[in-house]
Amino acid sequence: MTPVILLAAEKESAEVTDWAARAGWVVGLGLFVALVYWLMREGWKWRGTLQSDLPELPTRPSPTTTVDADGKPPLPGMPSAPGSARLTMSGRYHGSTTAGQWLDRIVAHGLGTRSRVELTLTDAGLDVVRPGASDFYVPVGALREAVLGKGIAGKVLSEGGLLLVTWEHGGKLIDSGFRSDRAAEHTVWVDTINSMINKRETEGAR
Repeated sequence: MTPVILLAAEKESAEVTDWAARAGWVVGLGLFVALVYWLMREGWKWRGTLQSDLPELPTRPSPTTTVDADGKPPLPGMPSAPGSARLTMSGRYHGSTTAGQWLDRIVAHGLGTRSRVELTLTDAGLDVVRPGASDFYVPVGALREAVLGKGIAGKVLSEGGLLLVTWEHGGKLIDSGFRSDRAAEHTVWVDTINSMINKRETEGAR
């Protein structure tokens, strides 16, 4: 066999070998990604199971009826009607964690799902509407604090880039993180929510 034929044969063999190795690498990478995804999903489900003692989230009152419509008792600290909106916000919901533990994500009842959000604050509480995810409602009596933050549940933003609202549900304190499309609004929200909390506590002490 001439040197030219031998060289051509070796080149063809090398190309086949390289293609097989590449295919194996792609398949291996795909399996690794699938494994990581499966582990993350199982971890999410396991965390949800651990948090199964968290009660169902409060539902928001209808804007056309009283809060205790349909024979249901009003939620604690909630007036008989929601009242007009004090503040509204469009932005993103970045998740909820155990209060003071920004990496301890809460996933029960859809609280771990990040999404777009529409917030409405009234005298009755905080209405959290999330397109594509579960809505929830925080009665004014459950609000504990609002602060400016920069991180929650693996999401880190600039200083003051996050509105953190602390609220109580099922005997558990929860931090929920929101980011407005106009971050300058955060300070107004913090001041208004804390003012509502202070007013309620002052009136309750009388």
